[in-house]
Amino acid sequence: MDDTVTYDLVVVGGGPAGATAAHDAARSGLRVALLDRAGRIKPCGGAIPPRCVRDFDIPADMLVARVFSARILSPSGRKVDMPIPNSYVGMVDREHFDEWLRNRAAGAGAERINGTYESFSRDGYGMAVLGYKSREGNPSSLRARCVIAADGAISKLARDTVRGAERMPYVFAYHEIIRSPQRPSEDFGPDRCDVYYSGTLSPDFYAWVFPHGDTTSVGTGSANKGFSLKGSVAELRRAAGLDGETIRREGAPIPLKPLKRWDNGRDVVLAGDAAGVVAPASGEGIYYAMLGGRLAADAALAFLKTGDARQLATARKRFMKEHGRVFFVLGIMQYFWYRNDKRRESFVKMCEDKDVQRLTWESYTNKQLVRKSPMAHLRIFVKDMAHLLGIARPT
Repeated sequence: MDDTVTYDLVVVGGGPAGATAAHDAARSGLRVALLDRAGRIKPCGGAIPPRCVRDFDIPADMLVARVFSARILSPSGRKVDMPIPNSYVGMVDREHFDEWLRNRAAGAGAERINGTYESFSRDGYGMAVLGYKSREGNPSSLRARCVIAADGAISKLARDTVRGAERMPYVFAYHEIIRSPQRPSEDFGPDRCDVYYSGTLSPDFYAWVFPHGDTTSVGTGSANKGFSLKGSVAELRRAAGLDGETIRREGAPIPLKPLKRWDNGRDVVLAGDAAGVVAPASGEGIYYAMLGGRLAADAALAFLKTGDARQLATARKRFMKEHGRVFFVLGIMQYFWYRNDKRRESFVKMCEDKDVQRLTWESYTNKQLVRKSPMAHLRIFVKDMAHLLGIARPT
């Protein structure tokens, strides 16, 4: 370590959360280092809503596809089309999207460092010291006044510094990036996401086919350690006729809910998967990760300006104030509807309802619960309870 260098902020992890935090902090004038392990690509469907494009100035050429509908498939093969009225879902390829975000952070002044975080300690002045191994395998370290941990669902930095981080609940996700079919078919649409709710493809989550232009993500997830994710994807590819070239295979843990604490009360704050900000039920994480990174950068800046470590807790407070209710509702939905195929069948049937479709897309594209149309919410609640209690049965 160069004893003359002390960074205002070291961000560990260069995914959407870490890269956004590094970008915003560097643009605010902080001396920032972004420590990231080279070559890592997270398995991800790659969906981002229009609000993400707007809030984070994502250029149009980062979208490898625009999706204008989703198709929901039940265990029995029921197919429900859900067109997106007056909007779209943007699709990104994480291999290129994440690197673009890291380069944008570097353009704002963040120093990119390739390496793997290994240890957290303090020097004689109480300053944070992060040990890491370089890409070439050499040990080194960084010193910082503040640290953001954005190194994934099983964040070693979070576990080393924040109480309770070791209790992060998660599912494992796995997908295969394949060459997209040359022509649309019943089983594949270049502007349609397919979501499969079936216990054979996932006993507690869902499987997906998400188009990325020239490539397509085919994946699934489960918290059941005995469930074969690779076998599930192979079965899905056979059933959907997706026999194109396999470009790469990726797997990683995905958190199930936000941690109760995102900071150590002194100089470390969490962001992205390390904080648990992946939406239950949907598994959506890119927008929430980028927002979490932005809020973590804001909290770090406030802490560095004031010296008040309580400012670090504002990242979680602000996030949960805006999105905590959405996460709560989605968590309940996953708990009730993903438990067995009978309930999944009812859930897919319920998705035929136009009120459900409209409110789902309005909430997704704007990233907030729709507070208007109280009668629509009431109708959905009544139908939801009827399906749950077995009063209404799939036809």
